[in-house]
Amino acid sequence: MRIVPVLDLKGGIVVHARRGERGEYAPLRSSLVDGCEPVAVARALCDATNAGTLYVADLDAIAGAPADVAMIASLSTVAEVWVDAGATTPDRAAALARAGAARNIVGTESLGPGATGGVQGPPRMLSVDLREGRLISPRPQLAGREAAAAAPLATTLGVHEVLVIDLARVGSGSGPPLDAVGELAAALPGVAIYAGGGVRDDGDLRALDAAGAAGALVATALHEGRITLSQAPRRTSPPAR
Repeated sequence: MRIVPVLDLKGGIVVHARRGERGEYAPLRSSLVDGCEPVAVARALCDATNAGTLYVADLDAIAGAPADVAMIASLSTVAEVWVDAGATTPDRAAALARAGAARNIVGTESLGPGATGGVQGPPRMLSVDLREGRLISPRPQLAGREAAAAAPLATTLGVHEVLVIDLARVGSGSGPPLDAVGELAAALPGVAIYAGGGVRDDGDLRALDAAGAAGALVATALHEGRITLSQAPRRTSPPAR
């Protein structure tokens, strides 16, 4: 089970995401590091988990602002970064490439009708964004449906890696979206499924493995020291720039 630490960025700092209520996210408080400066938090997470990959959500960019390319560039010197910055146009995707992002994560919440996530920039990953098990999407054919309804979109985009994140579970300690992982793993054989939202402990990592997940996106459980990391992945260096 691959662990991918998560950084949620808002206003230039790392915030503590809880249940997808982005207007209420507070500055991060962690047992791993003092303060909420993103590069310091990134280094602490990578040191604690032996991870060479970080998932970075630029919440301001997802809401429509330009991506914080300077910060993404800084983080890319710490680890390989998978970035969700609402980059669903060629220009925004190209900006992520210039900043050193290894993956452009395009979320169902950001992909409007006709948007394909751009053709330039880092390789894409689809994020299947859920709230309480139902798809978040501006596309009428997807909104409110089960996670597996996004499988044809993954095929259309030609992605080989898919995230599934239930925002209602993020930071809640309520457990990961196991049913959604199972649905997507069955619908997309050969595609690596990564799950986020609610991961509490080593038991949840084992359950995700059994459900067919290739890895888990984790934040709160790491900052609170609730994962032992007895089988932490080998760290790899970020690509040369």
